[in-house]
Amino acid sequence: MQGCGKRKKLLQVSGSQRFGSDGGIERRKEKRAEMGICYIVGAGEFGDETFVPQKEDLVIACDGGYAHLAGRGVRIDLVVGDFDSLGYLPEHPDVIRLQPEKDDTDTGWAVKEGWRRGFREFVICGGTGGRASHTMANIQLLTDLAARGGRGLMIGKDSWYRVICDGEIFFDSEETGYLSVFCLGDKAEGVFESGLKYELADAVLTKEYPVGVSNEFMGKESRVAVRKGTLLLIGERKR
Repeated sequence: MQGCGKRKKLLQVSGSQRFGSDGGIERRKEKRAEMGICYIVGAGEFGDETFVPQKEDLVIACDGGYAHLAGRGVRIDLVVGDFDSLGYLPEHPDVIRLQPEKDDTDTGWAVKEGWRRGFREFVICGGTGGRASHTMANIQLLTDLAARGGRGLMIGKDSWYRVICDGEIFFDSEETGYLSVFCLGDKAEGVFESGLKYELADAVLTKEYPVGVSNEFMGKESRVAVRKGTLLLIGERKR
């Protein structure tokens, strides 16, 4: 996973394409100024790759994510956490030690800090593969970002996660693997899935029935949209 080259392609993850995905290009009605990306790295599954942050980006290591980044030689701008995973206080010029008893997870605190600094685009690495409860917490963080007009991409091992709210997302023809779409909330109205193996047109998705699970990219441009509601998108590599 390498850093984002074209800023107009939100959170473009290029390079080795180890799970055949860049997480898509999200488009909203409002125009957004070009700006950097806030990378947040946790202690979960990271995969074999790294990323190359640009000078305008912010890289936050959360607890055990410090070891991931330090071992790969990636620039670290800020280190935060209670350091229960890492087991020691890192030697870094900008360390914020958090109390273990707190409402926010380390990753949640980092998202708030990135938002406070003006970032609206986020990539979370190392946010899956550990405790299932923390993976769910990170999906909720993506949901909160989408609800507030931000955009986020969480990358796991051979998988990625996106949340869209009253919007649409496009994928190019190089996208491969599975794509599952789930309703977050009571229902999502006006759901469209085009260019995929199974298509939907103006459908209604509900939280009770996973009709959007295990769709597939077909080597052509594709699109997922929701007129009203919130969708969780999960891309997975075919094994």
